[in-house]
Amino acid sequence: MSPKTGRPKIDNPKEFDVKVRFDKKTHDKILEYSNKNNITKADTIRRGVNLLLGNKK
Repeated sequence: MSPKTGRPKIDNPKEFDVKVRFDKKTHDKILEYSNKNNITKADTIRRGVNLLLGNKK
């Protein structure tokens, strides 16, 4: 048998897609934060949501 190929399974997969629209000012702030902290826009938004929900990560 050949070994399994592909990406390994993760504990908490991101399986839900959410679309959000931002104005230019907010989008620019998200980009600035993302670039300054060397993370993706999605991770920036996830951090913001976790702060609002009181979840620390």
